[in-house]
Amino acid sequence: MLNEAQSTDKFCEYYAKWITVYKKGAIRQVTMDKYLMTQKWLEKLIPDLKICDLNRIAYQQLLNDYAEYHERQTTMDFHHQLKGAVLDAVDEGLIDRDPTRKAIIKGKAPSAKKIKYLNQFELHTLLASLELKDEVNWDYFILLVAKTGMRFSEALALTPKDFDFYHQTLSISKTWDYKGASGFQPTKNKSSVRKIQIDWQSVIRFSELVKGLPEDQPIFVDGKVYNSTVNDVLSRHCERCNIPVISIHGLRHTHASLLLFTGVSIASVARRLGHSSMTTTQKTYLHIIQELENKDIDLVMRSLSGLN
Repeated sequence: MLNEAQSTDKFCEYYAKWITVYKKGAIRQVTMDKYLMTQKWLEKLIPDLKICDLNRIAYQQLLNDYAEYHERQTTMDFHHQLKGAVLDAVDEGLIDRDPTRKAIIKGKAPSAKKIKYLNQFELHTLLASLELKDEVNWDYFILLVAKTGMRFSEALALTPKDFDFYHQTLSISKTWDYKGASGFQPTKNKSSVRKIQIDWQSVIRFSELVKGLPEDQPIFVDGKVYNSTVNDVLSRHCERCNIPVISIHGLRHTHASLLLFTGVSIASVARRLGHSSMTTTQKTYLHIIQELENKDIDLVMRSLSGLN
């Protein structure tokens, strides 16, 4: 397909073919959707630009035009998704020189994003309101995410075999493709494959709950599952408890926040959440870490003032 490309072809058409050849079937659908979105932006911003006309100035102007609508990090992602195709076009002799060299990434200032989470009292109130019956329901799902900090797709993929009740651990080794055709998928990254320690109350509850269920089948999945369905269940609980309404992902934030406030190290929290690095944890929970630093300063000052 790409062998037939000419330097006078439109770049947006070349990029569409490039995605099909190099990305289709090789990446997860959620990542593929990002490449397809980049293709749509090319069709909007440079619908008639020929491959041979994609020089440094034209490429920089493309990034600048995209940056008018997006934050800097999003523009950086756009640049990375384009670069592979552009460099292949250079290798094929369709473009004389690498137009992406020394590209300057711009973008709108990031909007203030404060994560939503519950404090300890609000979480206790929420968990006390759950209807934990003899059979699997979404309330059990809410309980498990709140106590483990798992991602939504990770929790959906849980099977009875993932529980090790003797060692009080839960193995995370896969996710559930709830956005696509359903079925098991790999985890987000290698760091996401992990074992999470669970408390003895959860051991007792879930050992009874999964008894007799198929070992390799998801506990919580019965047909098509939507994120909004579970969020609606959680929202109703929050409203009835008169606490802030959060999402399932907000429960993950709640879990991490409570651990940090309790004094658990960032490294341990990062491993429990399955983050690829502590930097991700620090960036996500920066405002909480800053609050803890302020508490530490007060503690240091009180300690020093006692040294007379």
